[in-house]
Amino acid sequence: MRASLAKRALFLLCLSFACAAPHLLAKKKDKDVPPGASEQKRAVHALNRLAFGPRPGDLQQVMAIGVDRWIDLQLHPEKISDSALEARLAPFRTLRMSSREMVEEFPDGQMIRQVMDGKRSMPSDPARRAVFQVQVARLREKDEEKKERKAEAPVAQIAAAPRPEADVPAASETAKTAEELAAAAAASPDSASTAMSAMSSSGDATARENTMAASTETKPAPVDDAEARRLEDRLYADLEVQKLVDLPPGDRYKKVLSMTADQQIAFADALRGGKGQEFLTGLDPKQKETLLAMNNPQAVIVDELVQAKLLRAIYSERQLDEVMTDFWFNHFNVFINKGADRVLLTNYEQDVIRPRALGKFEDLLVATAKSPAMLFYLDNWLSVGPNSMQALGIPARGPYGPRRYPPFPRPNPNAKRKSGLNENYGRELMELHTLSVNGGYSQRDVTEVAKVFTGWTIDKPNEGGGFKYDPRMHEPGPKFVLGHHIKPKGEDEGRGVLHMLATSPQTAHFISLKLAQRFVADDPPPALVERMVKTFQKKKGDIREVLSTLFHSPEFWADGAYRAKMKTPLEFVASAVRATGAEVEDAIPLAGRLNNMGMPLYGAQPPTGYSMKAETWVNSSALLNRMNFALALTAGKVRGVKVDAAQLAGGPPPPPDAALTLSTMEVKLLAADVSKQTHDSIEAQIAPAKNVGSEPKDKAAPRKADAARLPDASMIAGLLLGSPEFQRR
Repeated sequence: MRASLAKRALFLLCLSFACAAPHLLAKKKDKDVPPGASEQKRAVHALNRLAFGPRPGDLQQVMAIGVDRWIDLQLHPEKISDSALEARLAPFRTLRMSSREMVEEFPDGQMIRQVMDGKRSMPSDPARRAVFQVQVARLREKDEEKKERKAEAPVAQIAAAPRPEADVPAASETAKTAEELAAAAAASPDSASTAMSAMSSSGDATARENTMAASTETKPAPVDDAEARRLEDRLYADLEVQKLVDLPPGDRYKKVLSMTADQQIAFADALRGGKGQEFLTGLDPKQKETLLAMNNPQAVIVDELVQAKLLRAIYSERQLDEVMTDFWFNHFNVFINKGADRVLLTNYEQDVIRPRALGKFEDLLVATAKSPAMLFYLDNWLSVGPNSMQALGIPARGPYGPRRYPPFPRPNPNAKRKSGLNENYGRELMELHTLSVNGGYSQRDVTEVAKVFTGWTIDKPNEGGGFKYDPRMHEPGPKFVLGHHIKPKGEDEGRGVLHMLATSPQTAHFISLKLAQRFVADDPPPALVERMVKTFQKKKGDIREVLSTLFHSPEFWADGAYRAKMKTPLEFVASAVRATGAEVEDAIPLAGRLNNMGMPLYGAQPPTGYSMKAETWVNSSALLNRMNFALALTAGKVRGVKVDAAQLAGGPPPPPDAALTLSTMEVKLLAADVSKQTHDSIEAQIAPAKNVGSEPKDKAAPRKADAARLPDASMIAGLLLGSPEFQRR
């Protein structure tokens, strides 16, 4: 019954979503609303645009201090305490580690192989040693399997090869011989041996093979010793997980560290089962990370980064800071699943993006350009100038010390050239980071910018190294970018080009336009964008000042802007959790829901990042996924997230009347700002069903079943979260 109601409600809500124009979502004109409602509408709008939506009590708090005052505080996050969030993030140790520390504690495949091959020593620390032991054992096992497959391949090819016709007996003869042998075998072992001997002497090899297969068909296949040992270890691990759950956390942890490497491998696999979370309960952060790292070391880094992003969006008091950090990360996108970026991305977001999210654009641009995460993602760390010392094979040192090179080193025709100019960063720098695709640059400019940034590389990226300028990789000589002559200055050439791009009028317009698209509309008013451009240029790219111009503009507060922006999946999930006042104990399942909605965190592979426009996210499949998430969330079916639907309905217990429950939740989840079409659609679905064909004799008397049935508060909450009004901000 519940599923049927949800499907019908989904159809009606999707229909109303598709038909309703944004301006219809505002129920009344300001002149028709009671005193104070206009200020409430401003507060709702500010919370939806500067934050990931309101939480219970946020609306009242903003109205108490004043909307303008609240906006000013959000523009200065350093004035806002965020201690509650910091307590939630405390268990995630990787957030406080350098990239180098992360690599040492959560190694990648390359480092594990180095330890296995003896090129790097096994750690002496018991926890780190356990992680390495398991990973080395797994790597050896994979290598052995590859060798076995390689060795079996020629044998399989020989077996599959056709035999010469002279050696192949007729099918009838083979079948006859096999039948005779089977009959002889059934009569007596001796006769079977005689038949085998006769076949051998006659040279009937094929029949002999068939007979051997027939004689062994009923015998069980021999069990490989290694496989038997693995099965034994897995059984041991399953039993240990069951047995050790009842021990104190410290004793559990010590027991795991005392296992053999094979037992630890099986134990790590066993943790993936239902007992995994229970086993980890009570362990301190380092102990928990160690056990999880036995399974997949670098997955620990990614999981903690993903959880931190969601928890910040949901619980941070510095909401605008989180919105802008997300905005700039998407603008300067880096894909997390590209090699070393799994380790480099945490510091990229925390040390490069976040501290500069409301600062000067040029500072942010330079920081991203020198970030190991960006250098690795767009391959600039491998870019070598065609005429550089490295490309020409000129050695770094002479017999008496470092060589002195002229500005234009003479090529050695016999040297092995190592050129490899990479234009990825040069192109994205102008197209996506600064000027825009229509910014007036040419392919020659892309090539010249790429030459400028040769030598901007990373010191051992797979070991978590930082930025390094290598003059031997740098293309010598002058460059010409956008009509400007760039003198040979080594690393300073890059700084000069970044300054040129950061202060370009085209960049001021592009950044202002993107900010207006995020906070106002997919197609923002040109007059607003131009005012933001003037502020950008006057204040030398001060992001806080540009946002202040935006937030105090009439276009930002216009009726047409109210609930006119479609939420991205991240905005929708975060706002739904915030609106319900949910308690998040494990954010990974929420991240899984985002994957289903097409927006895995840090998972945008192209440098364009995720779109902010409605056209990307509005389709029947996307709306269905959102509705399913909303219903699962309010029904308590999202693991790791607790929602009290009865409390949202005004309980406990919830009101006995469905209409009253709906009205109460409309106020709590949407500040009573629900269209008549949405209200009627939900009310029609939650009304008590009539039992056709069994009308009571006294039609005035209510049916006992209807009277006894309480409204489904969780479903009502879920339908409201899936409504067109909540989908928009």
